[in-house]
Amino acid sequence: MLTITRKLEFDAGHRIPDHKSQCRNLHGHRYTLEITLTGKVIQAEGNSDNGMIMDFSDIKALAKEHLVDVWDHAFLVYEKDDKVREFLASLPGHKTVVIDRIPTVENLAQIAFDILKAAYTDRFGTGLHLHKLVLHETPNCWAEITDA
Repeated sequence: MLTITRKLEFDAGHRIPDHKSQCRNLHGHRYTLEITLTGKVIQAEGNSDNGMIMDFSDIKALAKEHLVDVWDHAFLVYEKDDKVREFLASLPGHKTVVIDRIPTVENLAQIAFDILKAAYTDRFGTGLHLHKLVLHETPNCWAEITDA
């Protein structure tokens, strides 16, 4: 199987409300997102994408539109974390993204996978799809999801 991967980075804050360590405090990370796609190589003479699964700049543009620009410099907060949601709502114009689960790297990776899977699915009739997503919370800690 032939795959291609595009890496992007973004900054976001979060907290793990009931965590036993410092992660229960408000803090942030420089996340690294790796998007791995698979599909048939485009064979279309004269086409800009000829010989590619997908142009890397298009992978980036879709990731930014659907996920990265939404989460970058936002605080990712669990919908049941009432005190933090109330605090963030008190900040005029604050960029807050409310999610339906605790914002662990595992949960964020799953949400990101679901969002981007829809964005990339068979855009060219070549079977293009999101094969794997890796989300690094730190250089040494990450979650990865592979399409089964």
